[in-house]
Amino acid sequence: MTTKTWFITGTSSGFGRELAEQLLARGDRVAATARNTAALADLAAEYGDRLWRAALDVTDTAALRTVVDRAFAELGKIDVVVSNAGYGLFGAAEELSDEQIDRQIATNLTGSIQLARAVIPHLRAQGGGRIVQIASVGGQVAFPAMSLYHATKWGIEGFWESAAGDIAPFDIDVTLVEPGVARTAFGGPSADMGTPMPEYAEGWPGQLRRTLAGELPPLPAPGDPAKIAAAIIASTDLESAPKRLTLGSDAYELATTALRDRLTALEAQRDLAYSTDADDFVAEQ
Repeated sequence: MTTKTWFITGTSSGFGRELAEQLLARGDRVAATARNTAALADLAAEYGDRLWRAALDVTDTAALRTVVDRAFAELGKIDVVVSNAGYGLFGAAEELSDEQIDRQIATNLTGSIQLARAVIPHLRAQGGGRIVQIASVGGQVAFPAMSLYHATKWGIEGFWESAAGDIAPFDIDVTLVEPGVARTAFGGPSADMGTPMPEYAEGWPGQLRRTLAGELPPLPAPGDPAKIAAAIIASTDLESAPKRLTLGSDAYELATTALRDRLTALEAQRDLAYSTDADDFVAEQ
């Protein structure tokens, strides 16, 4: 197997860390970025110059561009870019502060878009490459108390649905990864919570807050981060990039139900949809 060079954001924990560990173990080179690169010290000690490190907060667009440019300049060709940095924000919409909303969008959505804008010129110049966007089954379905998180994940799905077509002629392929609930720190230390309001104490936001605090039984988490990372890596070895990777039994069942329900509701409105066309427009029947 030909070794690859990877650029990955958010490698201090979760899927990013797992990807870095597996890739280095199989002999690939990894450009790993994180807000705190000290978390990668053990990997640097073990793998030496096969691990390239840089401090990066993806909400700092100028710094992001500088780090990307430096990685390509110092490493040469980068085969796969993984947009992984992100976190969960929980609470009803009105429980969230303006600052929390801005930071969630800046990290999960704008940061991913700006990373794409930074790497695409390099990938185009080198004749192609692969972009892997860590999205979520939360980009296909939505639950109460996670409105801003879902806004970012639905948003990045829409971005790539369009942008992937723009860059396909340059042999740049895109895969959206849609994991379900996995055994990472997503709902733990890396998560952010809105300020509790009594009006939501007995509703979904209150229940989710108590669940994450350990006062109620935990949410089922079938996803194994190591297996998810391995599936992502295997997908990049395929000649044809899958548009989406749905990973986890919960992700598959949730997405299947949501898409079927959405299609059923759409089909029920066919006659209404056609009835609003202009009288001189002839649609294909």
